Amino acid sequence: MHNLDPRLSRFDPLDRIIFYDDFDEGIHGWSELIGNYEHSLDSMLPEYADMRPPMLSNLTMWDTGTAGSMEGTYALKVASRAKTGSIATSIKRQTFRHRGQIQLECYFTVKPEANELRLSLDDVRAFGVLFDIQDGFNPEYRWMPHLRYLNAVGDDMVHLWQVKGETRQFHKIGDSGETVSHFHLGSEGWQDVDFAPQTLAYNEIATKMNWHYLKVNVDLAERKFLSFQCNDRVYAGDSLQYIAIPAMPNLNCMLNTAFWVETNRDKRAFLYLDSVLLSGEF
Repeated sequence: MHNLDPRLSRFDPLDRIIFYDDFDEGIHGWSELIGNYEHSLDSMLPEYADMRPPMLSNLTMWDTGTAGSMEGTYALKVASRAKTGSIATSIKRQTFRHRGQIQLECYFTVKPEANELRLSLDDVRAFGVLFDIQDGFNPEYRWMPHLRYLNAVGDDMVHLWQVKGETRQFHKIGDSGETVSHFHLGSEGWQDVDFAPQTLAYNEIATKMNWHYLKVNVDLAERKFLSFQCNDRVYAGDSLQYIAIPAMPNLNCMLNTAFWVETNRDKRAFLYLDSVLLSGEF
């Protein structure tokens, strides 16, 4: 029946829609991914301390005016700091009720801040999406499928999709013994998905937006990537790595979804999401 709704017909959801977020209607529970802390914000790992929360944007540019989102007025905007390597995140926290296949779909665009009269093609380093999942089945795991598009490193264009199979060391937070933290978006440990680069449409100036389609399939029961698709290219997922760590207290049935963007220069990088849909087979 989703084909009867013009807003949903551009998606290909599985049988059950878990959530559908059109950001014309508000921020829909997406928030900043902040680090764990105890007693003081100073106990947070430094990599998390400077992240920025998402906001709603109508994509107003100094030369082209107000473009709005792909389908409507507002998009969810994730913006880094104007410092090389700065990362900004947005997360939606929820739980699952069935261990089966899930599928994330979204329409996105990514750009650097248009504060120079130049193309700025390599000013965004990377952007990505991840799931943070924990199940109580034997053996218990917290597992975190990460997928990122590495656009550029320094002056070198890369244009490769990557996954991540490891995270950094865990650190105790505070002195109660109840809180730990780890930073899992660092530059180390990423593995190329395919050696053939996928170049995304960027257009001729930094204020022109082209929207892209992304779909990611994950099997909660089998704990594995199934596939992902960006625009016209589909990637198999059987061999894709993910972060696996021991289960942690208080996180049963966790199913978090997060997006992030990283800048390659001392300039802000922007990831815009027109809409996001998560569906499942159950």
